[in-house]
Amino acid sequence: MTHPLDLAATAIADGIRTGAFSAETVVAESIRRAKVAAMVFNPFTLIREERALEAARAADRKVARGEATGLLYGVPFVAKDLTPTEGDLTTLGSWTRPDWVPDKSALCIRRLEQAGAILVAKTTTPEFAYSSMTASPRWGVTRNPWNRERTSGGSSGGSAVAVAAGVVPFAEGSDMGGSIRIPAAFCGIVGLKPSLGRIPMTLLPSVFDNISHFGPLARRVEDAVAFMAAAAGPSDEDISSLPIGFNLQSAAAADLKGRRFALSMDLGYYAVQPGVEVPLRHAVEVLRAAGAVVEEVPIAWTRAVNDEWFDLWCVFMSAFFGKEIETWRDKMDPTVVAMIARGDAMGATAYKRIEFLRTAMWRDLATLFERYEALLCPTCAITAPPVTETDDDYVATLPNGRYKGLDVACPFNMLPQLPALSLPVGRAGDGLPVGLQIVGRRFADEQVLSVAAALETLMPPVVPPRAV
Repeated sequence: MTHPLDLAATAIADGIRTGAFSAETVVAESIRRAKVAAMVFNPFTLIREERALEAARAADRKVARGEATGLLYGVPFVAKDLTPTEGDLTTLGSWTRPDWVPDKSALCIRRLEQAGAILVAKTTTPEFAYSSMTASPRWGVTRNPWNRERTSGGSSGGSAVAVAAGVVPFAEGSDMGGSIRIPAAFCGIVGLKPSLGRIPMTLLPSVFDNISHFGPLARRVEDAVAFMAAAAGPSDEDISSLPIGFNLQSAAAADLKGRRFALSMDLGYYAVQPGVEVPLRHAVEVLRAAGAVVEEVPIAWTRAVNDEWFDLWCVFMSAFFGKEIETWRDKMDPTVVAMIARGDAMGATAYKRIEFLRTAMWRDLATLFERYEALLCPTCAITAPPVTETDDDYVATLPNGRYKGLDVACPFNMLPQLPALSLPVGRAGDGLPVGLQIVGRRFADEQVLSVAAALETLMPPVVPPRAV
């Protein structure tokens, strides 16, 4: 029999509200699985066993009194160690926060809890979420459920593993350069970078940053939709949040017939593994068989996209975390220290000129979106690499002129108003999952989710091996 925890998030909530099963049963199973996953994959910084079980019992008492409400009532979820959660040790994957226990949760977490969801654990991240792979000086390496010798991806790697391992139906993550979509692709789950401002970003010292996004990692598209329905919407806590809510109905799967999509397998410059390309092209044929028009289009970008995004990222690290070096240098990840130094050295004029490239990128896609409703491309150029490798192993121009890059995700943090979703569409020859990236028009999050939901129903499920 399927355990209630394996149902979709809204089905779990419905079952709890109607008394078909209890919140305590669901949360207890989530905690049991979390403990097993912790030993095998190292995805958690802490498990909130007592607090989560008490919240579940309180939820069941409300059901008994006829008071149960909320789209996500009783549904367990996890949150990234980068994200403040009230009463929990929150370290940002770093020794620079030796014992920080926030007295207030980030708005995204508060909204999920207001919808009835129950936080069961905090998940690992590289220090300050800097990397495409999850390993930190404080918490060590987080491993991939498909192959423990491979990375989970980063920086929301712990959240991705929690979902892939069946601990929760969805997890909170954050995405500044692919940090939701990369681990989603590597772990065979759904990951969405929403449009900038759809979910208020409240964990940074600045509300004017424009590459950072909260978003869901989920087992199914419908679970990502449920997350968005609870978390999206304006708030004065973030001046950049959009004055629009989230339309559940518009995010539902819809007929694909006649809908037009552009395809770029490499954005003009990536070296994409053949094993990644095969399942992506199969997904394209599935779309065409459903009546969609998919046309391969030329995009003439270069690795300057990645290089200049990295400059943005280094300035981000320097501005927000550079002060930590004076006290904590010896206990920080050396790569983080080097990035902060690079950010310190960058002039304001050079930093501002990065907008020229971002503008040219947008003009390219604005023209593309005149004919197509979304761009399809890989989420990552490779499958999950070994845990012994680092980001530096994937920054090179190959002899054939192609870029040896890990992900195809960070280009769309240069264009933050565009929603970008990673959908698992199969496995490469090495047995590891592959993600198709669906990049939509400005603020068209519901449309991207709808396309992904429709394609998901037509594809064989990509089911991670269950170790818990």
